[in-house]
Amino acid sequence: MTFEMFKSKLHMLTVTEADLYYEGSITIDQDLLDVAQLLPYEKVQVVNVNNGSRLETYTIPGPRGSRVVCLNGPAARLHAVGDRVIVISYAQMTPEEAKAHKPRIVIMNKENEPVKVVDESVYRETYAAEIGLR
Repeated sequence: MTFEMFKSKLHMLTVTEADLYYEGSITIDQDLLDVAQLLPYEKVQVVNVNNGSRLETYTIPGPRGSRVVCLNGPAARLHAVGDRVIVISYAQMTPEEAKAHKPRIVIMNKENEPVKVVDESVYRETYAAEIGLR
């Protein structure tokens, strides 16, 4: 038996582009994929903080240092430039792996720069000031 566990996320990215007529997916700066330990073409869930939409797609690496976050294809209809999104990945784990696992959480500011990396979610901990919301 395996469990599907939260592996990593980029928390509060800012959408920089939306390209309706691209084949699909989400393009993310390769540097940001690296810090979150996400691979090119890895399946991810994208959650839009502004409108509540959720979708599954895969990552495409964008130019390093560009801070690009582009929703492609039909997903472009669900996300506007400037929206804040959370990109989440999951992994299958054995019970033993799951018990020892700590996810990688990368907290982002409005300019899509990592401001903090944490390895667990803490009840009611907020990063609003760090990500430019307060």
